[in-house]
Amino acid sequence: MGLFDQVLNAVNNPNLQGNISQIQTIIDSVQDLSTTTGTDPGTMQSVMGVVGNYVRTALQQKQATEGNETAQALVNQYAGSTFDEQAVNSLFSPDTQEQVARVTAQRTGLDANTILQLLPVVVPLVLNFLKSGANAQNTQTAGNPVLNNFLDADKDGDVDIADAIQLASRYVRR
Repeated sequence: MGLFDQVLNAVNNPNLQGNISQIQTIIDSVQDLSTTTGTDPGTMQSVMGVVGNYVRTALQQKQATEGNETAQALVNQYAGSTFDEQAVNSLFSPDTQEQVARVTAQRTGLDANTILQLLPVVVPLVLNFLKSGANAQNTQTAGNPVLNNFLDADKDGDVDIADAIQLASRYVRR
C-alpha cells in the first residue's frame, strides 16, 4: 500500500489522527509558500519532495539508532504548519541543512538561501503529514502506518511526499 493510501486510511480511521482539516492545512500552507516565494505550486511540491527525502533519511537514522518510538516522538513534537527552527535542527546538522538547500536548489531552480529560509516551515509540514497516522489516543505508540510506510519506502524507492501531497490536494478538492 502506498503512502497516499496510508494517509487516506488514516483520514478514514477514527483511531488515527489524520483528518481532512489537517491535510487541507498542509495543502494551504504549501500554496501560501508558493505565493510568498513567487513560485508555482508544482515547484513548492518539488521542494517538499526533496526535503521529504532528507527527512526520511534523518528519521530512518533515528529509528535505527534510537528506535521507532524516538522517530514517532520527533514527528509528534515538531509536526505543524508554522515556522519552527528547532524542527530543522532536531533532524539536520548545519552541514546537512546546507546540503539540503544546495540539492533542493539544483532540483527546483530556487535559490539555496531561499530554501534555507523555507526549511523551518517545510520540515514541520512534512512531519505534520506523517503525523496523520499517529494513534489518536496514544501518540507515542510506534504503530503509525503512515510513518512506518514512509520510513520503509526503500522497498521500492518510490514513496515521495510531493506526490502524496499532490494526490491529497486532488482528493480534498473533490
